[in-house]
Amino acid sequence: MRLHHVQVSVPPGGEEGARRFYGEGLGLAEVPKPPALAVDGGCWFRAFDGEAVVAEIHVSLERGFVAPPKAHPALVVDSAAVLDELAQRLEALGFTVSWAERDTFDGYTRFHTRDAAGNRVEVLASA
Repeated sequence: MRLHHVQVSVPPGGEEGARRFYGEGLGLAEVPKPPALAVDGGCWFRAFDGEAVVAEIHVSLERGFVAPPKAHPALVVDSAAVLDELAQRLEALGFTVSWAERDTFDGYTRFHTRDAAGNRVEVLASA
């Protein structure tokens, strides 16, 4: 068994904020939604290793959306340098990056951030 994707919700109209965070900030590639699902709005993002999909996040629209305080996807990057680069890019785009739990997960260095809708996201690199 393997994980296919993680879905996060945003309020209606939240696609542009998602594109700024997941696309510009995290560097994920936006991919088209299948036509049968595209009518519901939202957007999909993928990370690739060559041609292989290694992470996928589906952003869906939800009326009455409230960001969960702790639930989150966690993305692993190749190095501490890439981790630092992502943190700087997110901060330059206006997103808050917290290093408060930087060294609290054995074997990893990490930060937490929140997307434009307030969804928590963790980004890690092997220590």
